[in-house]
Amino acid sequence: MISEPSAGLRRDIGFYGAAFLVLNAMIGAGIFALPGKVAVNAGLLSPWLFLVVGALFLSVVLTFAELASYYDETGGPVLYATEAFGSLVGFSTGWLLFLARTASFAANATVMAAYLGSLFDVLAGEFPRAVIISVVTLGLTWANILGVRDGVRAMALFTFLKVTPLLILVLLGLQHVSGSTLLPSASLLIDDLGSTTLLMIYAFVGFETIAVTAGETHQPRRTLPKVLVATVITTGLLYFLIVLVFVSVIDQADYAEATLVDVGRSLAGTAGAFAITLAAVFSIGGNLAGSMLAAPRLVFSLAESRQLPTWFAHVHERYATPDRCIIVMGALALVLALSGSFVKLAVASSVARLLGYIICIASLPLIRRNASAEVREGAFRLKGGYSIPLLALGICIWLLFQSKAESWVAVSILLAVGILFYAFERRFGLADQP
Repeated sequence: MISEPSAGLRRDIGFYGAAFLVLNAMIGAGIFALPGKVAVNAGLLSPWLFLVVGALFLSVVLTFAELASYYDETGGPVLYATEAFGSLVGFSTGWLLFLARTASFAANATVMAAYLGSLFDVLAGEFPRAVIISVVTLGLTWANILGVRDGVRAMALFTFLKVTPLLILVLLGLQHVSGSTLLPSASLLIDDLGSTTLLMIYAFVGFETIAVTAGETHQPRRTLPKVLVATVITTGLLYFLIVLVFVSVIDQADYAEATLVDVGRSLAGTAGAFAITLAAVFSIGGNLAGSMLAAPRLVFSLAESRQLPTWFAHVHERYATPDRCIIVMGALALVLALSGSFVKLAVASSVARLLGYIICIASLPLIRRNASAEVREGAFRLKGGYSIPLLALGICIWLLFQSKAESWVAVSILLAVGILFYAFERRFGLADQP
């Protein structure tokens, strides 16, 4: 499980670069709209519900932290699933997660264009929307081909530009928090707990992105577990404070339609609304940068293991990046975003992610058992035997049962398409090996 960087990839991602990647994967467009949608069902309990859900979901993150501590190679979930359950399951896991990330990129690029259109009239309309999507997608594609360091720098910039306004919003809004808001005496009954929780989970997914880039991370077996745990806890606390400010500033009757832009307007007028709108744009930009950095590595890992044609395993001679995978990701995301055909895939992305999580969690016992003594000695070993992974598995299965049938249908179709690609490569590609 300990190896040299994959096919000449450079270990240019350090602790802070990895942290930026997790932050940008988790803090995207969702936090700017989720508070109101959750508050409709949970009311003043919303901040605490975010905290409780985050704490429970930490069991999933901790399980991934241990899994990441066994590997130095690029691939993350693909490696875990392949070692435990074989090539077909490993391919299916990587394929679904790649499609989910690509669809998410396409959806968020469209949302970014909509936010920019709301800021400037000249950017409103179909043609400006297409130009914005194209410039953002092609720009991030080119930045990531030039090198992983440029991708990390782009994420660092987006992280600063989106987190700073959010922290200012929290500081300005805390003065409106009262004792009755912080510790409400409201009933603990929450309307439609299942769908509300499933909605909130969207705020915490995306952390698995960092495991995919292990082959380009400095000392990944030490770095990744620390980054995962620290960043997810920090993000959960930030969500708690943001939602606490939201329910303290916005009237209950306005929860359904309000966003953080409305909180910014209430706290600082037009300037506040403008700042939060910009923060949303930068937040989405950071999420896009993280997706463009990580998702192509899933395809690269599949190609390295001969589960996709080796054409995808090409590494740029000068920049040491998986250039063809990045180009394919950028082109596919651009087509989906411009055509709007990504909608069903975006809806199904949560199911695909949860299925991937379940497979990875279930792989832990086999990976523990197969690890060498040297690897086990340096691994991030969870306390309590399998109690934490079992809790994580139960949470993911319960969440899957909250999903709609249309999501399952879309995932099944996409999985079938991927298996056809896999079968073709296994039938013809392996036969061509020298």
